[in-house]
Amino acid sequence: MKKDKPRVAIQGIRASFHEEAAFKYFGENIQTIECNSFKQTFDALEANEADYVVMAIENSIAGSILPNYSLLLNYNFPVIGEIYLPIQLHLMALPGVAFEQVKYVTSHPIAIRQCIDFFDEYPHLKIVESNDTAACAKRIHDEKLTDTVAIANTLAAKLYGLDILERRIESNKKNFTRFLILTTHDNVVKKPADKASLCFQVSNQVGALAKVLNIFATQGVNMSKIQSMPVLGKRNEYNFYVDVEWEETKQYDAAVKQILKYTHNFNILGEYKRYEDEASAEKPQKTAPPSKPERKYISIKKLEK
Repeated sequence: MKKDKPRVAIQGIRASFHEEAAFKYFGENIQTIECNSFKQTFDALEANEADYVVMAIENSIAGSILPNYSLLLNYNFPVIGEIYLPIQLHLMALPGVAFEQVKYVTSHPIAIRQCIDFFDEYPHLKIVESNDTAACAKRIHDEKLTDTVAIANTLAAKLYGLDILERRIESNKKNFTRFLILTTHDNVVKKPADKASLCFQVSNQVGALAKVLNIFATQGVNMSKIQSMPVLGKRNEYNFYVDVEWEETKQYDAAVKQILKYTHNFNILGEYKRYEDEASAEKPQKTAPPSKPERKYISIKKLEK
């Protein structure tokens, strides 16, 4: 029987950036499955408690989320799509709270660091790190914190009834996070593809990796991403995670056929349509923001009204 709503597992709670990415890919008529970790999202998919997983894989400032590459390989769920989400960060508080009342600012540590230019102007604020942007907004709502602001997205402000005091406080306005969409093998719907995520190993010899990469170039296949991860317990051995794009399927097929001769443990993690819109067409800067003076952070457990 076909389900009314697709069940989508995300890391975090409702109104997180993961849910926003899920809405952007599937539309808002979904059932969100909240999970405490990325591993739990895969476990939910494996236990048939979810139909899909939406998982962040890289950010244009913070870089790759390395543990998630291991999840891709260990669970072997196929990647069926991707979505790029612009990360827009807003300052929010309970209705009626003035910025002059605020003593604390709370959010995910990466979100805080992406707004450090804004908070350099307010050195009296104590910064409180937490594990989820939306959870910070929810905590302000649940505990009626009048001395605390959260950094989160507009979904969080709307869901938890907070007022946005200041919009777009992030230092880099061209920051994007890339999310992968995964499902079970039984749930895959075959569609024309022009992008693939691959994983393979090569011998520890001079030119071994270059030989593989040259095959992509010779066949007219664009390599849009490469990430290496050490093979656990094996010195000088690495898994190479590669994203490739092509215009004609025969280019990709020919490249894979040749590469199989020069690699081992070759895996196709997924073949799917690459995401393209005005946002993803912009090439976000990969450089980190200028370094700032070290700030002192306090534990979330020490936050008091």
